[in-house]
Amino acid sequence: MIDLQKLKEYSLIYLIGSVGYTVIEILWRGFTHWTMAITGGICFSLVYKMNLRCAGKKLWNKCFRSATIITSVEYVVGCIVNLKLKWDVWDYSNLFLNIKGQVCLLYTALWFFLSIPMIFLSTLLHKKICDRSSHKLSSSFKRLLKKPTF
Repeated sequence: MIDLQKLKEYSLIYLIGSVGYTVIEILWRGFTHWTMAITGGICFSLVYKMNLRCAGKKLWNKCFRSATIITSVEYVVGCIVNLKLKWDVWDYSNLFLNIKGQVCLLYTALWFFLSIPMIFLSTLLHKKICDRSSHKLSSSFKRLLKKPTF
């Protein structure tokens, strides 16, 4: 059976990740590609879940896990959109310690440091979205997710 509260929670997390990832990319590169919105939603959803499961871990440990998650997702997406489909969304083949031009050590390190605010945001969102005792969406977020009436 589908847990609608979880579906709403993760839909919101996915949306925040999609928007956040594309904004970061536009600020960094000056442009983005629609596949990066999908990638961002997946990445932030996985980081959010990892943060919940690793609540007692040290920040550096969570950042390492987060950077690994994001780099892994980017590698898979890169292999699909760049190598298989030949869309040429990005190419890191000229950067040090790259793998097939899809991921590299530099961007993994940057994701490590960008994971710090992501982890804090993830924790904050979980506290704001979920009522601790029943794990239901708070009323303020319920209003956001309701259908608009015109």
